[in-house]
Amino acid sequence: MKKILLSAIAVFAFSFANAQEESDFGFSKGDVLVEGNLSLTSKSVPDGSSTKTTTSYGFAPVGGYFLSDNFALGLGLNISSDKENSREVNTFGVGVFGRYYFLELGQRFKVYGQAGLGFDSINDKVADAKSTEFGFHAGLGMNYFLTKSFAINFGLTDIFSVVNNKPKNGDGTTTVNFNVNKFNNFFTTPTFGLSFRF
Repeated sequence: MKKILLSAIAVFAFSFANAQEESDFGFSKGDVLVEGNLSLTSKSVPDGSSTKTTTSYGFAPVGGYFLSDNFALGLGLNISSDKENSREVNTFGVGVFGRYYFLELGQRFKVYGQAGLGFDSINDKVADAKSTEFGFHAGLGMNYFLTKSFAINFGLTDIFSVVNNKPKNGDGTTTVNFNVNKFNNFFTTPTFGLSFRF
């Protein structure tokens, strides 16, 4: 009987310790977020007698500070390149963002909405053309915590954006994009990354 009682206490203590450990997944007020996201797309489309190949990649490191358990403010960079056959367009940008975690699916899976303002400098190397962009972007993302301090990040493309593009020697144009219909859904250009909690 004593062995059964001690075994039951040990199982209860182990379960309680695991429950306490599980509750620590996610972010808290005062935490610092460091994240790096990667995107890569490549497609080939027949173009008459030849094939048009388009390759795009991007790297977006960000850092944020949690003002509450669910809300963070931060800064980020945008480094990307788009190549289409012999044409190459490079982008470098900076931005600010706010991120709000609004849904938990289990202890480790967290869903967030993010909105931000960004400024980009764009250089078309072949055409020797430069332009700048200023825009507002809003989208969704998810974190899956592998440990208390380390998570995989999955970011979806912008659901809503307003972007003004100004060529170096030309008039600016503004584009508004609401990206939720079935022909241009927000799973088309996801980004993957790693998130660290400090």
